[in-house]
Amino acid sequence: MTDAAMTSSKTQAIQRSLRWWLAGVVLAVSGTLAVSAWAQPVPGGHGHAHGMDHGMMFGGSPEHVARMVDHMLDGLNASDAQRSQVKQIAQAAAADLKAQHDATRALHERSMQIFTAPTVDAAAAESVRQQLLTQHDAASRRILQAMLDISRVLTPEQRAKIGERMKLRHEAMKERMQRMEREHPKQ
Repeated sequence: MTDAAMTSSKTQAIQRSLRWWLAGVVLAVSGTLAVSAWAQPVPGGHGHAHGMDHGMMFGGSPEHVARMVDHMLDGLNASDAQRSQVKQIAQAAAADLKAQHDATRALHERSMQIFTAPTVDAAAAESVRQQLLTQHDAASRRILQAMLDISRVLTPEQRAKIGERMKLRHEAMKERMQRMEREHPKQ
């Protein structure tokens, strides 16, 4: 093999590696953006101890959303009217978020097309990134609006009790993370 052929072969290998690295970076960044907005429900509805995880609350089928609302309102002395109103708010938000999720999925597919092309179009990649940010912002606004609507249905005491549950859940999650870090230290 000639020096020119070896150099060309190395250059092509480096370009391939760089392309895959860029695709991985975009996938990681877009995945990070998507996770907070599109958290999927835990299969079977387990793993969310008496809290209000917004991603789970507004994700899944109408039946799943209704179960999450019931779970959230258990122990709060919520009336049937409150339960019904909160379910309607949550199910409407879930439907809106599903449509946004579908649009985001299409953007992720477009992102992969850009980064697996023979030549990466930086302007197109930036455009997709901006669109993903817009989608994330829209989902965040929709969740906030649903939470504000729900807050108007619940009493201050009920909201305080939910807040206390969320605080306990956050502390338990923090403890689990610290325990995992101690058990599996980074090297």
